[in-house]
Amino acid sequence: MQCLLIYDIPHDGTRQKVADACLDYGLQRVQYSAFVGNLSRTHQRALFQEIERRVRRRSANIQLFPLDEKSWNGRRVLEQRGVDDANNN
Repeated sequence: MQCLLIYDIPHDGTRQKVADACLDYGLQRVQYSAFVGNLSRTHQRALFQEIERRVRRRSANIQLFPLDEKSWNGRRVLEQRGVDDANNN
């Protein structure tokens, strides 16, 4: 099942640990603090437990949304490179 994981974590080191866990589970980064990917319910629970372990007692807001096929296929995406991106290269 497709899922979306988003987070707001003020501590840099903790934020990196959560991002690493998402990548370890095969999720792809779609924004700075957002990942998507296909995870079974079992892997969703395991990932969330791993994230809880990595966050420990630090401040964090982490949300995982399972998305059914209809919701996933109905998403809208706008991704473009603007002139401001071209000037940075």
